[in-house]
Amino acid sequence: MKKPDYLILLCNSYRMVGEAKGTCLKRGSSDLIQYISEEAADRGLDVAVTTTACLNICPQGPVIVIQPNNYWYGGITDEDKIDEVLDALEENEAVEEYLIAD
Repeated sequence: MKKPDYLILLCNSYRMVGEAKGTCLKRGSSDLIQYISEEAADRGLDVAVTTTACLNICPQGPVIVIQPNNYWYGGITDEDKIDEVLDALEENEAVEEYLIAD
């Protein structure tokens, strides 16, 4: 099996224990999964997209992490922001405006 070039992790707010805050989910993260997958494929990007449990940075959600670049993006709430992130990924760059971790 060939590994994809990128792994895109999208917080989907679920937790194994404790109170489920659901911030990313409430802000529409689940609505973005299909769009990210389809848009990346349309661009010819070799990605795997998956959801995660809570990443514990709820105030900055929805959160997307792109590996192996280790880009942590916050406030990714709509398709326009996804487009910006994927545009930058095509250039092997980050969208500084949305980065939440160094």
